Amino acid sequence: MRDVAVVSFAYQAVAKEPTRSEVEMIVPVVREAVAASGIDRTEIGFTCSGSLDYLQGGPFAFVSGLDAVGAWPPIRESHVEMDAAWALYEAWVALQTGEVDSALVYGFGKSSTGDLHEIMSLQTDPYYLAPLWPSMVDLAALQARAYLDATGRDEKDLAEVAARSQRNALANPAAVRRGDVDVDALLAAPVTHDPLRDHDIAPITDGAAAVVLAAGDLARSVCARPAWIRAIEHRIEPHSPGVRDLTRSESTRLAAQAAGVGDGPVDVAELHAQFSHEELLLAEALGLGGATAVNPSGGPLAANPVMSTGLVRIGEVARRITAGEATRGVAHASSGPCLQQNLVCVLEGQD
Repeated sequence: MRDVAVVSFAYQAVAKEPTRSEVEMIVPVVREAVAASGIDRTEIGFTCSGSLDYLQGGPFAFVSGLDAVGAWPPIRESHVEMDAAWALYEAWVALQTGEVDSALVYGFGKSSTGDLHEIMSLQTDPYYLAPLWPSMVDLAALQARAYLDATGRDEKDLAEVAARSQRNALANPAAVRRGDVDVDALLAAPVTHDPLRDHDIAPITDGAAAVVLAAGDLARSVCARPAWIRAIEHRIEPHSPGVRDLTRSESTRLAAQAAGVGDGPVDVAELHAQFSHEELLLAEALGLGGATAVNPSGGPLAANPVMSTGLVRIGEVARRITAGEATRGVAHASSGPCLQQNLVCVLEGQD
């Protein structure tokens, strides 16, 4: 296998973008990531993006995103109708072929233009579940209740996750929800989707993120401390939430096992947990210990730019490794209702 590393990462998010289009949101992020990579844009061998046409309301809406990248002269390009973490997976595979030595990966979305929670109902089974229009929050609440009842945890455990997220986010300029909050104050807020409160649910966020990948000697030449992708794995659970155990994430456990998460200490973990109970559930599935810093950026509970939130998790881990703040980290991305699909990426800062 070729050594592949994240050599740069850029990210912007706001609660609501009132004026800029998705293309205008992408431009500064892509420019920042490419400039920081030390690789000229014309020398990047592959470009892959992740987005969701339903957010924009038009078919092939992702094509307009290429205006931000520059597709002339023609470039080698691809797209996934998923979180851009899966676009990174495709780019990593392209680099493994040896046909290219670098790749640009980006994701974007404006959640504020529609009802995100209802839009995501379209991820459910189109014959049996989608006609009932359960929102993504309704389904998450069902999972949260099942998890609390099965584990003996309670709403205070959820509030502790939410409070820690907001405190961590104080140092994150891209966070849209942050604060030095008290657990008891959070518990005093009304329950909106039993057992979830508003702070247990990721905030609506508009944003974009980009990373540049490079292989082998190229990565070493442009980055003093590349964040090497040592393993990346993806597992899927049954489509229907009713035929799987919602109190655990077996696909995450299997992906973590295949990626070798437990083969060494984990300094930092960024988890794609859009609801507070998901962070607890995912930490258990990944086998993370108390020494691991979980979502030090604040995670999705601080900012949730849909279709790039998973890529941000990889970028946040890579950023800390490149800065020398961590040696080995785990990034997680998810898609689908109740953690249906899960991707696990192990990154290291050592050759």
